[in-house]
Amino acid sequence: MQNSNTDKKQELEKDYVCVGVLTKPHGVKGAVKVFPMTDDVKRFKKGQEFLLRGRKQTIPVKVETVQFFKQMVILKFEGINTPEEIETYREAELLVDKEHRVGLKRDEYFISDIIGLEVVSDEGEPIGQVTDVLTTGANEVLVIESEDGREYLFPSIKECILGIDPEAGKVTAHIMPGLMD
Repeated sequence: MQNSNTDKKQELEKDYVCVGVLTKPHGVKGAVKVFPMTDDVKRFKKGQEFLLRGRKQTIPVKVETVQFFKQMVILKFEGINTPEEIETYREAELLVDKEHRVGLKRDEYFISDIIGLEVVSDEGEPIGQVTDVLTTGANEVLVIESEDGREYLFPSIKECILGIDPEAGKVTAHIMPGLMD
């Protein structure tokens, strides 16, 4: 039997996505550096509401101020006013409900929607399951684990990944020479 904390975590993972991870306090007024886990950093704006999932608890937060610094976002949340208060949320995740995710273009997918999909060849043969998506300079790479535990790397290019259908729970791939050697 699962405990209620496990149930709550699974519910959050089903209904919410992570858009940032808190790194360390910034300054003396309770601000924090956040590493964005989204392509749209404009989503971090004054008044924006998130769930802050820490190790011990998940709380709703509202952005009071925003600054952009290099690849980081510096956020100050209403009601958190000291470095000590925000320190308890170091490495916590900022979550947004799936309904408020950014819009995608045709043939674009959220990584969280691809992880766990079954991969089959264009000939209908099962290959495995997507366990991760790696971002490289040229393109993304799907990490696929077969039933026997072997790991394969399939580039997310149109010659290899023929179709992604999250609703059907399936990725169709063409096995290019050398991919499964």
